[in-house]
Amino acid sequence: MARFFIDRPVFAWVISILIMGIGLMSILTLPVAQYPQIAPPSVTIRATYPGASADTVANTVTQVIEQQMTGLDGLRYFSSSSSSAGTSQTELTFETGTDPDIAQVQVQNKLAQATALLPETVQRQGVTVEKSSSGFLMVVALISDDGRLEQVDLSDYLISNLVNDLSRVEGVGSVQVFGAQYAMRIWLDPSKLAAYELTPGDVVTAVAAENAQISAGSFGSQPAPKGQMLNATITAQSLLSTPEDFEQIVLRAEADGGLILLKDVARVQIGAEDYMTEARYNGKPSAGIAISLASGANALDTAERVKARMAEFAKFFPEGVSYVIPYDTTPFVLISIEEVVKTLVEAIVLVFFVMLLFLQNWRATLIPTLAVPVVLLGTFGVLAALGFTINTLTMLAMVLAIGLLVDDAIVVVENVERIMEEEDLEPREATKKSMGQITGALIGIALVLSAVFVPMAFFGGSTGVIYKQFAITIASAMGLSVVVALTLTPALCATLLRNEHGHKTRGFFGLFNHGFDRTMHGYTSWVGWIIRRPLRMMLIYLGIGAAMVFLFLRTPTGFLPDEDQGIMFVLIQGPTGATTERTNAVIDQIQTYFNEAEGDNIESMFGVAGFSFAGAGQNMGIAFLRLKDWDERPDAAQSVQAVAGRAFPALMGIRDAMVFPIVPPSVIELGNVSGFDFYLQARGGQTHEQLLEARNQMLGMSGQDPRIGSARPNGLEDAAQYNLDIDWRKAGAMGVSATDVGSLLSVAWAGRYVNDFIDRGRIKRVYVQGDAPTRSVPTDIDKWRVRNSSGGLVPFSNFAEGRWSYGPQGLYRYNGVPAMQIQGSPAPGVSSGEGMAAIEELAGKLPTGFDVAWTGLSLEEQAAGNQTTLLYGLSLAVVFLCLAALYESWSIPFAVMLAMPIGVLGALVGAWLGGFDNGVFFQVGLLTVIGLTGKNAILIVEFAREQAEQHGKPLYEAVTEAARQRFRPIMMTSVAFSLGVLPLVLSTGAGANGRNTIGATVLGGTIAATVLGVLFVPLFFVLVRRLLGRPEPATGPQAAA
Repeated sequence: MARFFIDRPVFAWVISILIMGIGLMSILTLPVAQYPQIAPPSVTIRATYPGASADTVANTVTQVIEQQMTGLDGLRYFSSSSSSAGTSQTELTFETGTDPDIAQVQVQNKLAQATALLPETVQRQGVTVEKSSSGFLMVVALISDDGRLEQVDLSDYLISNLVNDLSRVEGVGSVQVFGAQYAMRIWLDPSKLAAYELTPGDVVTAVAAENAQISAGSFGSQPAPKGQMLNATITAQSLLSTPEDFEQIVLRAEADGGLILLKDVARVQIGAEDYMTEARYNGKPSAGIAISLASGANALDTAERVKARMAEFAKFFPEGVSYVIPYDTTPFVLISIEEVVKTLVEAIVLVFFVMLLFLQNWRATLIPTLAVPVVLLGTFGVLAALGFTINTLTMLAMVLAIGLLVDDAIVVVENVERIMEEEDLEPREATKKSMGQITGALIGIALVLSAVFVPMAFFGGSTGVIYKQFAITIASAMGLSVVVALTLTPALCATLLRNEHGHKTRGFFGLFNHGFDRTMHGYTSWVGWIIRRPLRMMLIYLGIGAAMVFLFLRTPTGFLPDEDQGIMFVLIQGPTGATTERTNAVIDQIQTYFNEAEGDNIESMFGVAGFSFAGAGQNMGIAFLRLKDWDERPDAAQSVQAVAGRAFPALMGIRDAMVFPIVPPSVIELGNVSGFDFYLQARGGQTHEQLLEARNQMLGMSGQDPRIGSARPNGLEDAAQYNLDIDWRKAGAMGVSATDVGSLLSVAWAGRYVNDFIDRGRIKRVYVQGDAPTRSVPTDIDKWRVRNSSGGLVPFSNFAEGRWSYGPQGLYRYNGVPAMQIQGSPAPGVSSGEGMAAIEELAGKLPTGFDVAWTGLSLEEQAAGNQTTLLYGLSLAVVFLCLAALYESWSIPFAVMLAMPIGVLGALVGAWLGGFDNGVFFQVGLLTVIGLTGKNAILIVEFAREQAEQHGKPLYEAVTEAARQRFRPIMMTSVAFSLGVLPLVLSTGAGANGRNTIGATVLGGTIAATVLGVLFVPLFFVLVRRLLGRPEPATGPQAAA
């Protein structure tokens, strides 16, 4: 094959140009992401039951829905929550690789069976099913610059004009609005109702009757009498639209002709649909919308589309209204990818100079350099064909591939140069001869490196997705690299190289050559010394093996490194029963703290009272903080982690609430916490109180354990509740039925959605509820009266009395079992893997029947941890088999395999010096090192075998000769590779942690594999030939046959 292209260089160029063209086209179309689609698809079912307690919601809504969720394909786990705000939410998570659309359709079909069993009020409110990821992609907020508009005005504008449009943007999964649109609120006064002998039910009936759309037909509709001249539509009344219209609704006509109107018993105003959340941006009233990504959508593209829509809307905003984006996860993605691209360029430049140093002529250096763009662009083409994205992992794979891909070209060029020099041939002849010698080694190297990475591509779960993208990127780069080394490189060698005799002896290159020759002589004599002292060296080797195992067990495990993403949030949990007013006061304290203590690092803060990831309620709050740009905070003390670390003790000082600053995890779609995340399940059918007690015991033990930095409950805490005890015998005697009592309470206290009104051309809701002062304390219940069967009004106090009790505000279930969620993070210096082990240990001390169930990122990490040993074992096995096939021998591969632990030890030392975890990046780096170590060993073994078998040299001589000949290309490729990953090690800025981990691992491994590997491999070859191989061949070339 190589000969064909040596004779037809233009053909070789055409192939390369085509590969590059395809690559360039793909770069323009490939989506950009931070990580591959790691998060498994999830589908969320939401329902509301206004005014119901957590218990009621759990029993009548959540459980009914859960019980129907059976037989779904690929369901992995599901969790549900029911809160006293009347909300029910069930989140179903599917296996990675499940089609989110099919999952959603299946869930909807199952939900259809449950809908008929739900309470009528819940059905009226609507049950929604959407596919979305759990974290927020971004938060967009409207603010009033001049302060003229209140929050409710901003929210109404937001919901009426933007929310539906943004929900339709491609890639948006679900939206959470902080605020509510206008609604017509009819506030009842119980004393006035009693005076006119009316009940809230009468008001609801009257409003429903009079605020109605009447369709009245038309004049002259067909069939019409002959000669009909008039045809016109008749309009009667349409929906009412102003508070004045509603005030005129007639409730009852008296016998004397007087009318009782709605305004006689109630106050009518345009208010908000609900008063659950209050948002403020940097202390000013605001309305916000939090956007979650749809499963499988691309974050950057979606954010770009949302920003483009917002910029378009901003042209039509009312005067004094503007928008801000206080929380955005995408700048980090872009910047971290830019950083990797920068590293890529640095690597190419460094590699070029290394080659110039070794090859010492421009022509020879140009040849491997030309291979780089061809292979890299070709790899982008492969990514596009496989539907991958440009992400941190595929880009890091490219950086690592540079070192590997230049190697192939270097091996070719170096060998041609050597043959021209030693045998004084013309470039074309030298190239032909050279290719005959090394084609086998090239293909062998490619097979081995691919063999290391390809098994990674078959892993399941979220980690499998990560490995797959990395592995296939490197394997395809390796494949292309060999194609180029067999087509373009020999063609270039034959046309570009000149036969320039002699070593350079002057100047810088002369000094370098002199030093290098001395090193090489030293090395050759060392090899001669080592291969004659196998026993001592094997003892040293055993020491290396022991050190490797020891370090491997000591390296803490992790999943993905925590990055400084330039954003953080603060979760606020007030004491149970605290009001929005108190929560807002806490948000103000947090705002003050960040303005004063962290003013240099924090750009903005968007605080929301009434909503948090833990649940909704007046005592809950969340603040989204956006930090300044990475360039403006270069110090380690200005990173998100440092800011959060300082904020934790400071905010602990706030007396009126528990405040937790939280750094978002590396993969936002997998949950909202970095650290660990689990549910404590009551598997033995324990009561809510027993579960609560076990959870508190667990939190107590975690607080004492030095391995756990913080642990906190995630969810709504139990709170005081007021129980109405109704004596049904008394009620029955007075002619009061349960439905009358129920409807009165649901209207007066919970508020009833009656029907709709028209506000500036948009349909909005009408609510009837007791006025705030008449439902603020327990004694107010006595003010309300119920109509009995004979038409009289009976006060509540006649048949009911109240008492205070304590009950849940939120009830949670995990996989259908009652559970409570706990989140936390390990102590500084303790890896997440060790933290998880500590939790498992503590859970063992709880009473029987309680169990820990991991969820989110922790579950992924646990699954990933269980796979790694298998991953390494599989890779090594495949490498061994490839080598055996290549050398047609079961014994020789051992010489290559024995070199692996040396590289692994180096990689572990590199990770240990940098203090990195054994996470995904480390494992990927480690596999690269295994491949590289194998590659160096193959170069020596292949040549030694050729010397021994074809030239019939004695074993020791063959080995020393092979080591001498291959020393220069091995040093050259290894130095090139080490300098290629150096930019990764030194990299700073957005997303540097992942790059540093990979860089340190690979650099450590490469140095060890080069320095120790080249000394040990000749020894392994000798030992293997001695112990397992063929007898010594007789001298003379004819014996080789």
